Amino acid sequence: METLKTILYFSIFRYPLKIEEIHSYTNYIHLSETENELQHLIAEKILSKVDEFYVYGSDLDSVTKRLRGNLRAKKALVKAYQKSKLISKFPYVEAVGISGSLSKGYYDEESDIDFFVITKPNKLWICRTLLMLYKKIFLLDSRKYFCVNYFVSSNQMEIEEKNRFTATELKTLIPMHGKTIFEQFYNSNKWVNEYFSKFEPQINTVSDTPKTFFSRLIELTFNTKIGSVSDSVFKVITLKKWKSKFHFMNEEDFKIALKTTRTVSKHNPSNFQKKVILSLNIKLEEVQSKYNLVLQREHV
Repeated sequence: METLKTILYFSIFRYPLKIEEIHSYTNYIHLSETENELQHLIAEKILSKVDEFYVYGSDLDSVTKRLRGNLRAKKALVKAYQKSKLISKFPYVEAVGISGSLSKGYYDEESDIDFFVITKPNKLWICRTLLMLYKKIFLLDSRKYFCVNYFVSSNQMEIEEKNRFTATELKTLIPMHGKTIFEQFYNSNKWVNEYFSKFEPQINTVSDTPKTFFSRLIELTFNTKIGSVSDSVFKVITLKKWKSKFHFMNEEDFKIALKTTRTVSKHNPSNFQKKVILSLNIKLEEVQSKYNLVLQREHV
């Protein structure tokens, strides 16, 4: 029941899928296999079909919600492209991608534009600090169109947490700048194919943005012992701030939601990953209870 698990996952976000989208998340070779399974689930009254969308339960309004979000996403992508180009010009940025809801074609009044940033080795925290200063000074700390909450270093790009949530995020990530680095990134994360065997990253149209003179000058300044010390200091300062601000979080959740290492910076105090996985498991238990279908639980 590969199709059902996919539909249940996206139902958490009230985002019904089309058959081609569902098929891309399965390990079935032929679309007809996916279609046959969907027809069976409809016959069993587990799913409903509204126009071209497959819906779990009775949340028929989710179709309208998706269509509205898709329309807004088209406009938001234009702004996201502009911001990603700006981010790519910052010192030590090697690659930029669009993540979050926008990468899945959805945007509404509550959405942010999330960016995934890959930095040069040993300069992640300098890069992050410069981007945060820009956001605070020039954008008045608004994250609406400039949410840079996930950084990895190009010398360690394999994502440690390997689950359906992270696999989905990598599958839907939209690479914008840094073609060569993204090629290396996807090669470092081939484990995603264990979840979605048909996944093929689309990086042919990814561009490489040249650095400005000012950006190169900053890099030249910090490509010294001063830079190494500064990077370590910014990391320590950030970690201390987060530990104070989010002192209520237990250690295990903190290490996942606010990962702070030499090669990774993740800022997600709501621990969205854990919430999604737990919500999915609740839905899997519901399906087992209502329809006597046993689907494998997911882990955080």
